Amino acid sequence: MSVSVMYSLAVLLAVSLTATLAFPDGAPSDTCVKKRPNQPNHGQARSQPLDSNPYNVVADSEHYHPGQEVSVVIYSHTKQELFRGFFIQARDADSNEWIGEWLHSENTNTIPECSAITHGDNRDKLAAKLIWKAPQNKRGRVYFTGTVLQSYGTFWSDIIGKVQRHQ
Repeated sequence: MSVSVMYSLAVLLAVSLTATLAFPDGAPSDTCVKKRPNQPNHGQARSQPLDSNPYNVVADSEHYHPGQEVSVVIYSHTKQELFRGFFIQARDADSNEWIGEWLHSENTNTIPECSAITHGDNRDKLAAKLIWKAPQNKRGRVYFTGTVLQSYGTFWSDIIGKVQRHQ
């Protein structure tokens, strides 16, 4: 093999490993405040159009009272689209400020600095059930927003969670 072919293969391998291994345990805390907030910094990859998003982010309530726990579930519309990761933030519906805290659950990492939660591993997931806890001294309305990653280069950002309507 020529030196240029070996060099090209080495570069391709390095890029592939970076794409596979980057942030396997979730988004870093600076995701909250960087140039493209709430979006992964995955090189040249950009968010897919929201109208092609195959995932739901659904909360069981938009109203909260002090200390209330709200369940938030991520899953695919078809129940067949796996995903590798997520970054979800809780925001006050009136002020848009980060609010409350996430309870640590299996295979998640919390980012308390900005009321966010992210995946704790990069294994394929059918769904994720997350629990958000309202602040102890406030009541109001909350919404959940963020990103779901199908793979390193395929993700949907600025997703706004829906609220499950109880019949």
